[in-house]
Amino acid sequence: MENTDNRKHLRDILKHLIIEPEGFTPEHAANGLRSIMRGEASDAQMGGFLTALKLRGVDKESKMIAALAREMLNNALVPYLETDNKGRERFGMVVDIVGTGGDGWNTFNISTTSSLVAAAAGLHVAKHGSRASSSNCGSADLLESLGCDLGIVSPSDVPELLGKHRFCFLFASTFHPSMRYLAKTRRELGFPTPFNVLGPLTNPVLPNRAVIGVHSKSLGPVMAEALKILGRRNYAVVCGDEDLDEISIAGITHVWHIQENGDITDYTIHPSDFGVSTHPLSDAAGSTPEENKATLKRLISNGLEAKDEPIRDFVLVNAGFLLFISGMAASMKEGAAIAKSTLESGKVQTLLHDFAKSTQELRAQENETNAPH
Repeated sequence: MENTDNRKHLRDILKHLIIEPEGFTPEHAANGLRSIMRGEASDAQMGGFLTALKLRGVDKESKMIAALAREMLNNALVPYLETDNKGRERFGMVVDIVGTGGDGWNTFNISTTSSLVAAAAGLHVAKHGSRASSSNCGSADLLESLGCDLGIVSPSDVPELLGKHRFCFLFASTFHPSMRYLAKTRRELGFPTPFNVLGPLTNPVLPNRAVIGVHSKSLGPVMAEALKILGRRNYAVVCGDEDLDEISIAGITHVWHIQENGDITDYTIHPSDFGVSTHPLSDAAGSTPEENKATLKRLISNGLEAKDEPIRDFVLVNAGFLLFISGMAASMKEGAAIAKSTLESGKVQTLLHDFAKSTQELRAQENETNAPH
C-alpha cells in the first residue's frame, strides 16, 4: 500500500496555490485532483482548492484544463471498444456532441436530440452526459423520462449497446466514480468552477470526432488548445455569437476546428450554410423534463406543430454539423438534409425505443441476479 506521506497531499498543494500562485503548474493542479480522487481531502480543503483555482483563472488556461482532464481520464472506467488488433473496426468512427452548459439560455436539449439523430443516420454515438446542473432538464433527465435506465449502463455494456443501437449514453457519475468526492462541494459552492468545463473533455471512450459547445466565446480557443494538448484531432469547438454552447439557430456561430495535423482553424458558420432559416433563441427554449419529452416525441414521430419548427431547425444544424465533420456528409447543407430525412423516417423513434428497452432488460437481469434464491 502506498504511503500517504510520500504523496502530494491537497493541503500542501493548496498552500502552494495560495502563497505562490505564480509558481502553480498544471502538474500541481493534477496532483491536487489526484489527492481528492483518492478520498484524502477534507470538505474544507476541497472547497478551498476549487475556490483558489477559480480565482487563479485556471479555467482560462488550456494547459491547466488539459492536465485536470487527463487526471480525470486516468481515473475513469473505460469501455473496451477495441478489437484484438487494437482498432475499432466493429464500430468504425465513434463520435459525441456535447456542451459545457452554463450559458444561461436554457434551450431545448439540442445536443441530446442531435446525438440520437446522428446515430439513427448511421454514426456510432457515445454520448457522455449527466443530469441538469445549470438548466431545467439535462441530457440524462430527458432520456430517463423516455424510459432509458441510464444508471444501469456499465463499461462492459457499452460495446454491446453501441454495436446494437449505434448509440450509448455514458453517465458521467458511473464512468468517473472518483469524482464523487467533489460532488457535494461543487453543489454547495454555488458558482462555476474549472470542473464545469471538463465534462466534454472527459468522455472515456475518447471519440474520434466531436462537436463541443462552450458557454462563452473567450473559452473557445482555450478549449480547442486543451483538446489539442490531449491529442484530439478532427474536433470542432463551437459557440453561438450570443455565448451559446451549441451551434446557434439565431445567427452566427464561431468555430475552432482542430485539424488532423493539429492546426486549429477558426471560422464562422450560419444557419444559411445548412439551408435552414434563422429563428430567435427564445423560440427554442427548453422546459421541464416532461414538456421536453413531449416536444422530442413530436419531433421524432412526425407530429410537428408550428411551435416546434425552430427547435427542429436547431437540431438540424447541430446534427448536420456533426454529420459533416464526421465525413458522412460532403457539406453542411447535405448534413442538415440527412438529419431532416432521418427525423422524418421514424428511425430516431425506433432507435430510442430499442435503446430504452435494452437498458430496461439490463436492469431486469441485475434484479434477477440479485434476487434471493
